[in-house]
Amino acid sequence: MEAHTMIEKNGLQLPLALTVGPRAGKKPLFKSSLGRWTALAATWGLSAAGLWALASPISRLHAATLKEPSDYDWVDIEPSRALHWHACYDGEFECARLNLPMDWVEPSDEQRVHLAVIRLPAKTQDDYRGAVFVNPGGPGGSGVNFLVGHGKEMQAIVGDNHDMISFDPRGDCWGSSHTRHDWERTAIDVLDSYPGVVYESYAAADAFSRQCEAHLSEAAPGFLEHISTASHAHDMLAISEAAGQPRLKYWGISYGSILGGTFAAMFPERVERLVSDGNVDYTSWYRLDHRNFFEDTDTIMEAFFHFCHKAGPERCSFYSPSSPVAIKDRFFALLAQLRERPVLIPAHSFDAARQLPILPQLVTYAELQLLVRTVLYRPFYQFPALAAAMAALEQGDGLPFYKMTGDDEPLPGGPNRPFCSPQDASSPMDVDSPDSNWNDAFTAITCADGDTVADTPATFAAFAADLQNISRYTGAAYTHFRRGCVGRQIRPRYRVAAPWPGPTRNTSFPILFIGNIGDNVTPLSSAHRNAAVFPRSVVLTQKSWGHASIAAPSSCTARAIRAYFQDGQMPANDTYCEQDYELFGDVEVEAEKEVADDISRAIRKLAREVSLARGRHLL
Repeated sequence: MEAHTMIEKNGLQLPLALTVGPRAGKKPLFKSSLGRWTALAATWGLSAAGLWALASPISRLHAATLKEPSDYDWVDIEPSRALHWHACYDGEFECARLNLPMDWVEPSDEQRVHLAVIRLPAKTQDDYRGAVFVNPGGPGGSGVNFLVGHGKEMQAIVGDNHDMISFDPRGDCWGSSHTRHDWERTAIDVLDSYPGVVYESYAAADAFSRQCEAHLSEAAPGFLEHISTASHAHDMLAISEAAGQPRLKYWGISYGSILGGTFAAMFPERVERLVSDGNVDYTSWYRLDHRNFFEDTDTIMEAFFHFCHKAGPERCSFYSPSSPVAIKDRFFALLAQLRERPVLIPAHSFDAARQLPILPQLVTYAELQLLVRTVLYRPFYQFPALAAAMAALEQGDGLPFYKMTGDDEPLPGGPNRPFCSPQDASSPMDVDSPDSNWNDAFTAITCADGDTVADTPATFAAFAADLQNISRYTGAAYTHFRRGCVGRQIRPRYRVAAPWPGPTRNTSFPILFIGNIGDNVTPLSSAHRNAAVFPRSVVLTQKSWGHASIAAPSSCTARAIRAYFQDGQMPANDTYCEQDYELFGDVEVEAEKEVADDISRAIRKLAREVSLARGRHLL
């Protein structure tokens, strides 16, 4: 058994591989051979951003890193309609499985879901301030894994007189992790790789959608009608109430901004504190039109060229002495080189001492594009490694690239297996999955939330061309948001889509929005557009690059978050916070310096661990 969404129908519990959390009695799915991209920093939320059923592991979009938690056997917890906490994860956390209605429109005792919920208790009961809920993004990212990996640092930021709570959402498509791995190895992610690839990608998306819906319609009838963000928001309210907290305190990153905004629109009187960090534009999300996501993406790559030149050859291996433009020209020359002459990474049988892959691999134009797309989530910690990998590729050496992107050990059992089959012979617990079940949830939730878009191969090709015009560096690698919805037929019963009708929403406490000056998937303009929906809200701008506020540590931002949760203190509108370090700065030297206050220590540790942990990006 796993910490997961289970379905209960007519008194019977049906796991049906609808798992999204850690695996019972084993290391969670999130460790595993995650495909060759595991070693890269995963990010918060839309998490690269993160993403998804049709994206390779490097593609995970929005936001938080899912760090490897210890073993815990969730099967020992009996689901209940009240929160009954059990010590878990070496006794530092408390876990529960909450029995909730599958259908919030017409709740019944016959159709139920069981959600995995986790709590990090407050360290002190002096001046206890209740619980802060955390959503790491995705959609579909495991809140359980995220809190185990990073909850202590987040608690140190908001104040250790708070509990920290998170939960695993609904949704998964695959019959086993074998089949998911096999299918994802065929993913087509970069749509300018070769002529006609956009049409192949469209056809593959259509095939996946049809098989996935057929599988879940047979294995879990009605489930796909109940996985929209509105259902998640109602789940979160129910968990908060069960925890004895009628009004919500919440910190949502990336897609977590959609969950938080939808919650605030549905239950404005239930907002006690709400931080919306790395903002997805509400209206664009619900219209399934993600073009504005990439307004600021190219500014991050331009920052690479500028700060690489400023740092010099000792700190940036891709340095060119004349100007940042020369570094840019060198980058495009490398892409052109890889189009014609991909770099071979030989198998380890030829040189075991160099820690080479099991099978020979090629570093292609598309592979470098995917790496760049992922690094832009966390440039502060990843730019130096990217520079070194690209400099080596120029010389025909793919080993630094390989070491940066992780291993690619194939799963046992071979590649030829039907996918999304309810009769799959392999247990989901037999092997680890490269991207785990949250990939399925990402696509399912995205498509449930979005308007129905009747794409044809021609309209999808036009959409892909638009993205390439918006982002010169990564537009061709970002079509999976919409591509995953090709062929989807099942619509949600419960959907509360922006723009929200009626008067603007006046929440019971103002919302704090946070955005970076250069965010690769959630531009600063989205924070301002979202803030305009809710009166009295404030936008705090962090002067850093990457996805969400922890793309780079900012003690200034962390202190603002602490003041907001502790005292309800709002920063002045148009407040700007500097990052603690500069791109290509000597981070290791700075990290060794003593930091006087606990907030600075916590945000620096959080930013570093989120950027360097093995895991995946959430939107």
